[in-house]
Amino acid sequence: MEIDSLNSIDTVISAIDNGSSSELAKYFDSSISLNVNGSQGDYSKNQAELVLKDFFKKNPSLGFSLVFHSENNPSLSSYIGDYQTAEALFKVFIKVSQQASDFKIYSLEFVKG
Repeated sequence: MEIDSLNSIDTVISAIDNGSSSELAKYFDSSISLNVNGSQGDYSKNQAELVLKDFFKKNPSLGFSLVFHSENNPSLSSYIGDYQTAEALFKVFIKVSQQASDFKIYSLEFVKG
């Protein structure tokens, strides 16, 4: 189980690093709490993908790195990363739930640092 969560978060990191909303959306829960630069709400998987596609288009990635990982509860994990663009650095907060081998992002935030 530990390895699954690691593999999944690696894929998520890579998707954010590459600015790929479609790759990232594969890990979204059916509904996701999204906060992109102060514009926040609860979105369906498809809506969230469109919001992120727009964000990545306006803020192309110069790199993403994970800076913090908390796993107090094995079924709920939090990750914090830095998303670098030409104009700004965004703090990224990722919250995931894990049931068996199912890894789902239920909350995602991009906050300008």
